[in-house]
Amino acid sequence: MGKRIVVILAGLALAAGLLIWYAFFRGNRPFAGLEAGDLRAASVRLSPPDVTFTLTEAEREELAGLLQKVVTRRRDDSWREYAGQGVTYSLTLRDGTTRTVMAFSPFLVVDGVGYRTEHAPCEALNRFGNRILSERG
Repeated sequence: MGKRIVVILAGLALAAGLLIWYAFFRGNRPFAGLEAGDLRAASVRLSPPDVTFTLTEAEREELAGLLQKVVTRRRDDSWREYAGQGVTYSLTLRDGTTRTVMAFSPFLVVDGVGYRTEHAPCEALNRFGNRILSERG
């Protein structure tokens, strides 16, 4: 009887741990289902130097791939206290809705709401915007 209770308690502890991990640490991929065809138009604004570029079809395709990989963790508004370059993408979706996504590592700001994010995908969005600046600037 004592072994059964230990096994049951261990199972419950494991289930509780998995539930906590799932709820708080797994992250969210807000653009996992975004395809290039979903983007009717897109632009990127880099600040500084306060310039905006309209993205080509090929660039929209690359952007969709980068956004698919972004993982947000928890909401965090402390991004407002950071200084540095913000790379903001304005997306117009096929259904006419607009979204804004600012890569500001280690934050991703989606429609004005800041989230902690994994560094690599956020940095890839920064590099992409800066590559466009260097090619067109």
